Amino acid sequence: MPHTYEFPRPALTVDCVVFGLDEQNLLKVMLIKRNLTPFRDEWALPGGFVRISESLESAAMRELHEETGIEKVFLEQLYTFGDLNRDPRDRVVTVAYYALVNLAEQKIRPQTDASAAAWFPISDLPPLAFDHDRILATAIARLKGKVRYEPIGFELLPKKFTLSQLQKLYETVLNTKLDKRNFRKKILSMDLLIDLNEMQKDVAHRAAKLYRFDEQKYRKLKQRGFNFEI
Repeated sequence: MPHTYEFPRPALTVDCVVFGLDEQNLLKVMLIKRNLTPFRDEWALPGGFVRISESLESAAMRELHEETGIEKVFLEQLYTFGDLNRDPRDRVVTVAYYALVNLAEQKIRPQTDASAAAWFPISDLPPLAFDHDRILATAIARLKGKVRYEPIGFELLPKKFTLSQLQKLYETVLNTKLDKRNFRKKILSMDLLIDLNEMQKDVAHRAAKLYRFDEQKYRKLKQRGFNFEI
């Protein structure tokens, strides 16, 4: 016989803050236009209700794929939001996640309860449904903090990148100018970049060397207490 509970239970949802970096080094976030009430035709973070048979992360990945077409991305739990009146439908608690993607490699295909999906610069956002402005602000603060001490920023880059692209990524996320010589000296001293012995192609400027992040080596170093810090 299944257990019954004396106390009413709130509904549980997941919401996803998906960051991407465009070719002009603008930090962007993925938003969907809601096709359901409440907040119909308004922009929101992708997300939805958690099914009884799935984990929180599985629900986040499913909703992200169903509403935007994005899949197989870096995803990490951000925070739990449970203000009493955050959802006009009912008592709803949401567990937020943030994801980092290479914007150029993801094809956007809005489905299910999203009528549209699009990338927006974080500096120029439309009004957001529910408390999604608060969730987004929390995710931006987390990204700025964590990118300094964990190499999650590489998730925003193509597999092959230049040192200039890497520096611009950090300058964009941290909203600060970095000294070119010091940055390159520090990042190369970590010995976590693989020199691919390749050069950029079809670029208007002088072609630069291409590198790849050595994730396997980083994991081994981390187990020995290695400290990644920019």
